[in-house]
Amino acid sequence: MSLRIVVFGANGPTGRIVTKKALAAGYSVTAVTRHPDRFGQQHEQLRVVYGDVYEPSTIAAAIEGQDAVLSMVGVPYSWKPITVYSQSATAIIDGMQAAGVRRLVCTSSGGTNPDFDLRGEGFFFSCILKPTIGRTLYQDMRLQEQIVMGSDLDWTIARPAQLVTHPAGTSYQLKEAYVVPGGRRTAYTDLADFLLSAISDERYERKAIAIASPI
Repeated sequence: MSLRIVVFGANGPTGRIVTKKALAAGYSVTAVTRHPDRFGQQHEQLRVVYGDVYEPSTIAAAIEGQDAVLSMVGVPYSWKPITVYSQSATAIIDGMQAAGVRRLVCTSSGGTNPDFDLRGEGFFFSCILKPTIGRTLYQDMRLQEQIVMGSDLDWTIARPAQLVTHPAGTSYQLKEAYVVPGGRRTAYTDLADFLLSAISDERYERKAIAIASPI
């Protein structure tokens, strides 16, 4: 019997790659998105369903019967308060506990480190973007991490660096930390690869893992 996984944020750049890789690996995938009609992938092992983290019943319904949960829910930077990360963590954990599902792999960011040394990130990011419109996003990401870490689930948090498109996978580096020293970028395909591999790797359970690609 193939592994049954549910992917939240399936229509985002990482989610689409995760879904494609999971199907290629023989998994049964439930892809959750607010816009199922815009999800272009089709496969006999793929089910695409509507879900919104602000409608917890839709999240719980998608989790029922799964073996593991992967969450790549995210939003762009904004001046407005951001709550989607903490809200998704709460809704997903509640749904998992109700369904008896224990394995959770989710994404956060190395930028959640309040002491992160931004030298080398560039003036725009370090001096303008993160301290202003990035502030509410990273605050909510930190709250997401606190909620996940405070649960009794078998969780793994992935902390990528700046996410970029790259044509192929790399020999990416991992470290149980906020960031990989010297690691400035993470390829979407590398992040997707780690998220899927972490599902069945007990070494990463109840750990937050930084991931960086040599690009």
